[in-house]
Amino acid sequence: MASWKESSIIPTLPLHTRVGERALESTRPTSPLIIIPRPEHNISRANISPNAVKVLYRLREAGHRACLVGGGVRDLLRGREPKDFDVATDARPEQVYKLFRNCRLIGRRFRLAHVQFGSEIIEVATFRAHGGDSEDGDGPSVERAADGRILSDNVYGSIEDDAWRRDFTINALYYDIATFAVLDYVGGMADLEAGLIRLIGDPAQHYHEDPVRLLRAVRFAAKLGFRLDPATEAPLHRLGHLLEKIPPARLFDEILKLFLGGCAIQTFELLRHYRLFGWLFPATEHCLNHQQRHYPKTLLARALASTDSRLAENKSVNPAFLFAALLWEPLREQMRHLEAEGLDEHEVLQEAAERVVQAQIRHTALPRRYSLPMREIWELQQRLTVVTGKRPLRLLDHPRFRAGYDFLLLRAEADEQAAELADWWTRLLALDAAGRAQATQPAATAKTGKPRRRRKSRSRKGDQAAQPAPEA
Repeated sequence: MASWKESSIIPTLPLHTRVGERALESTRPTSPLIIIPRPEHNISRANISPNAVKVLYRLREAGHRACLVGGGVRDLLRGREPKDFDVATDARPEQVYKLFRNCRLIGRRFRLAHVQFGSEIIEVATFRAHGGDSEDGDGPSVERAADGRILSDNVYGSIEDDAWRRDFTINALYYDIATFAVLDYVGGMADLEAGLIRLIGDPAQHYHEDPVRLLRAVRFAAKLGFRLDPATEAPLHRLGHLLEKIPPARLFDEILKLFLGGCAIQTFELLRHYRLFGWLFPATEHCLNHQQRHYPKTLLARALASTDSRLAENKSVNPAFLFAALLWEPLREQMRHLEAEGLDEHEVLQEAAERVVQAQIRHTALPRRYSLPMREIWELQQRLTVVTGKRPLRLLDHPRFRAGYDFLLLRAEADEQAAELADWWTRLLALDAAGRAQATQPAATAKTGKPRRRRKSRSRKGDQAAQPAPEA
């Protein structure tokens, strides 16, 4: 990337000479288009998904402009392997749909085409413009909520319009399949080299239009190790309340991106620093603010570090385990309240789990495919306390035993009582079947040395009848 500054710089046309521009666009800053030709950047088609290349070329052969865009271009320029590849084109969604039999159209807020190749999906989006300024005048206007949030935005425009309506400069770089050049309309290359996260346009307005950008700013800062531009950073501390207006299902998806991207620890610290974590997990934030001996934070830190470690080793991560850790302390707090009401141990756990889940889903969704395994992990913490008899051996066959045991190990790093229990189970797992049977035997009753008293035999009716009657 070192030589891009010597590339072609083409100034954008003056605003008064451009046809069809509206007043909204007049506030858009002007920036010269920077073209980085193929010899001056490191993106090669060999490093792009063959399926993405196939989509790019089919669009081009059909007479459309097609570019790779977004995080895929950013990661390729940084020498990293992209997680996925997105395509931007001047073809409308319906035109894309006709070109690919393996395509389906999705979305209301943004109409997108998903071209599916087995398990890989190539997302294809039409170039978009700001509301009301589509070049041909036949696109719908942007639908906004009263608070400024964009509810629907399917206004189509040029590639330059598309660049200026994206969120961050480093995600607004285009790789043109026709020329193999990288196109930069917004100064993204300079920010990429400087390690800077910068919103395009007015940050506060962008956050109000889509509050999820608050979380995206934090996620990219943690994932890339970049610093936030001061203007982009300033509103983060005070706009967290906007997340209350985002549908819980969308926030759940964002949480998975935040904590399953390989940098969960850094993300967690940044979310708390910018006062955003509490809008996602208010009960957990409350517990963290009243923690004793750093216990909740230590448990969470261990869980997030374990998640990062497993991802680094290409191991699977179950979100249920992550949520079990994130909501563990609220569960314990609810259990303490219910124990004071006199409920038995099993009822306490079930009622506390129900209260915690119901409170959480008011803020973020928690699908049953994750909430049920999460509750099983919690339940196993109670069942793992039984270490004698047949129950421990039966528990080894429980489908969630390993997850429950791993969670116990996690607790053991911050809880002395849990550490003793975890040590017992670890020793048990190291034994063979005979050793396990012996280890779970109840302790034998100690002998006192006293002789056993013989039990008196019961008299029979016949003997009673043979005895003489007492004298009068």
